[in-house]
Amino acid sequence: MPPAKKRTRTYDPVKIRAAVTAQFGQVRRAVSGLTPEQLALPTRLGEWTVRDLAAHLTMAVAAVGRALERPEPARADLALLDYPSATAPFAAAIADGARQLAAAEPDLDALYARTEEELTERLAAAPESRVLDLRSGAMSLTDFLVTRTIELVVHTDDLNAAVPGLDIPYDRQALAACTRLLADALAAKAPGASTEVRIPPYAVVQCVEGPRHTRGTPPNVVETDPLTWIRLATGRVAWTEALADAKVSASGERADLRGLLPVLA
Repeated sequence: MPPAKKRTRTYDPVKIRAAVTAQFGQVRRAVSGLTPEQLALPTRLGEWTVRDLAAHLTMAVAAVGRALERPEPARADLALLDYPSATAPFAAAIADGARQLAAAEPDLDALYARTEEELTERLAAAPESRVLDLRSGAMSLTDFLVTRTIELVVHTDDLNAAVPGLDIPYDRQALAACTRLLADALAAKAPGASTEVRIPPYAVVQCVEGPRHTRGTPPNVVETDPLTWIRLATGRVAWTEALADAKVSASGERADLRGLLPVLA
């Protein structure tokens, strides 16, 4: 008998809307208190400064409103798990746009306030069933908002790493959605059931080809915390570094994930 097909994870539209709004609000409050010296600090994202990164986050959120302004496609043809690969071709254009926006908008607080207001207004008028016309394809509004939790959570971590003592908090629902989507992306990249990846309290997925585990303790287990997983999945931390720092535990001959990471470049 062939293995049962894994069901695609679904997300609560109300919770995802609240998560995106809440995490953007956390970032807005932190960015408003940054000094010019802090905004000029480098980040771990190549040539991007903190100001560039802060501007990029408004672009990531404003993309929701821009998509809602366009005519609605007949149906969604871009699945949520297509997101990690679908955006890669646009990376250079996104980076250029962030730097241009940062130069054009010296008042980041005003930019964040305007972006937050527009997001709130547009989401209030958009039905849960809305399909968005994106440059990478047509995607449901809820699924696109899930991808915004990745943008917000990953770059919140980038900001915290760049500015000592910033410590922007993570909205629980945003952190959960980001963790789950990146875990599911790993399972889609390496389908199978020989290895169990545990990211408590948010996600458990099975992946990697090999003998299927059916009961008892799995022979191949990887376990880590949500932020370490997000850093691994996005290339912020190397697999060997996380192991050496005891940030991840891996047992079993199929528990070495270094060849599968990152899942989102």
